[in-house]
Amino acid sequence: MSTARGLGVSLTPMETRRDVVLHLAGRAEQLGYDSFTVAEGWGWDAGILLAEIAGRTTRLRLATSVVNTWGRSAGTLAMMAAGLDAASGGRFILGLGAGSPALAEGLHDVPFDDPVARLRAVTVQTRRLLRGERLEPSTGGAQKGMRLSVPPRPDLEIHLASLGPRSVRLAGELADGWAPFFLPVSALGRVRKALHDGARDAGRGGVVPVVRPGIPTAVSDDPAVAREMASWWVAFYLTAMGPLYPRTLRRLGFGDAVDEVLAANPTGRSTVVPDAAEGLLDELTILGGPVEAREALERWYDAGADQPLLVLPPGRDLEQLEFILETMRPQPPRS
Repeated sequence: MSTARGLGVSLTPMETRRDVVLHLAGRAEQLGYDSFTVAEGWGWDAGILLAEIAGRTTRLRLATSVVNTWGRSAGTLAMMAAGLDAASGGRFILGLGAGSPALAEGLHDVPFDDPVARLRAVTVQTRRLLRGERLEPSTGGAQKGMRLSVPPRPDLEIHLASLGPRSVRLAGELADGWAPFFLPVSALGRVRKALHDGARDAGRGGVVPVVRPGIPTAVSDDPAVAREMASWWVAFYLTAMGPLYPRTLRRLGFGDAVDEVLAANPTGRSTVVPDAAEGLLDELTILGGPVEAREALERWYDAGADQPLLVLPPGRDLEQLEFILETMRPQPPRS
């Protein structure tokens, strides 16, 4: 008998309505999704939120998508991950990312210096601690590295959110999963090559991290509403979320479309995607009514996604979010 393919639900740091987050996690489990992830930014502590969700669910895999590596040390990340894995009965995935200057310097008061090196160091140290090994201090002091005093969690998965060539190779080298966000579907295969290269060069014996792209979702029975949601995703992330996303799209050949969006939103407060940049909506989002949206999701599977994550738009009415979850609920694979 055929079974549903991997499909998860993800929330952005802008979704700060705690009651809504808890409700959506419960609905995701009821509807058959296999994972539920929350990103930590400048709102709720992701560990505490996921601990609440762990107590209300029994099957869903739970993950951070992502926790940035500037706000916690490897020690606090490992303690959080071990605790959540125990609380959820082994259902936790630790998603890490390099973050941004705004988070590192504007919230955590830490210089944003060589983020890929920071991501590597924290991933390696966190993995050591979860395996029950001692941390290897890098401060040059005389203190001996400590180990956690809780049972090791050597099988706990670590996934890395990455877009640039160096960080994608790093995911191939070190991670169990790769979780890109705001990546064009037509570029997934090209970018994924660096993942395979990293795994090969690390001598992982053909083991390649599972591919779990986060895909902004804009689904509605009303085409105008769906397009408005998709336009918000594209305009907001290109104008208000730092230089990474415009830089990535330019590198992948979408520079003209990026320029059109930036020109149409000079203040960064509007959400206009002009006709000349219309292609970005289909490249970056799952857009349309039920039929069109499911066809868009198929494109991601065909492009090489193993376990796509439907990223729900923040701040929307619960009825809209419920509609997206129910419309996109996991289905058996097409024969």
